[in-house]
Amino acid sequence: MTKNEKKSLINENNLEMLVAICLGITAILMAWATWIGSLHGGNQATNYTKSNNLATEGNSVYNEASQLYMSDLMAWNNIVGYRYDMEIANLYGRKTEANLIEEKLEKYIDENCTEELVEAIKWADEQEEDVSPFDKKGFVDSYFENANNLLAESEDLLKEGQKDNSNGDAYGLVTVMYSISLFLLGIIAIFKTLPNRRIVFIFSVITILIATIYMLTIPMPTGFNLLSFFRH
Repeated sequence: MTKNEKKSLINENNLEMLVAICLGITAILMAWATWIGSLHGGNQATNYTKSNNLATEGNSVYNEASQLYMSDLMAWNNIVGYRYDMEIANLYGRKTEANLIEEKLEKYIDENCTEELVEAIKWADEQEEDVSPFDKKGFVDSYFENANNLLAESEDLLKEGQKDNSNGDAYGLVTVMYSISLFLLGIIAIFKTLPNRRIVFIFSVITILIATIYMLTIPMPTGFNLLSFFRH
C-alpha cells in the first residue's frame, strides 16, 4: 500500500466500513421514499374517488337545476298569459272575469313558483322597462350555483390527485436511484483493485446524493404529519 493510499479516506482499511454505512443509510432512505410514495398513492386514490363522487353528484344537481329552471320558465310564460288575459278583461270592462283571472293567477303562483322566482317577479314588476324576472342579475346563475360549486370542488380534487400521482411517480424514481446505489455498493467486493472499488463507491455515493437532493424537492403528501402515525 502506498503512502497516498494510507492518507486517502477511501483506503483498504475503511472502505468496507464506508460501504456498510452507505448500505444502511441507503436502505433507510429507500424505505422512507417507498413509504412516502405509497402515501401519495393513497391520497391519489382517495382524491380520485372523492372527485368522481362529487362530479356525479354535481351532474345530478345540475340536471335537477336545469329541470327547475325550465319549470320556472314555463311558469313565467303561464303567468304572462294570465296577466295578458286579465288586461284584456279589464280593457273591455269585464271586471268579474278579471277578478277571477287574478285569483287564479295568485293561486297558480302560490302553487307553482318558488320563493326565489316570486322575488324575481317582484323585481321585474318594479323595473321601468318591460323585463323578465330571468333578466335579474345572477338569478339564472343561482339555479346552478350548488352544482357549479360541487363540480369546481371535484375539479380541485382531481388536480390534487394528479399532483399526488406525479409526486408518487417522482418518489418511484427516487427508489429506483437508491436501488442502483444498493446494487453498486453490493458489487464493490467483486473488484480486485482498490482504484476500481473507489470509482464504484464514489459513483454510488453520488447517486445517493442526487436521489436524496431530488427527494427533498418533492412535496410531502397533503396533511402529512409524522406524529399522527403514533397516535391511537
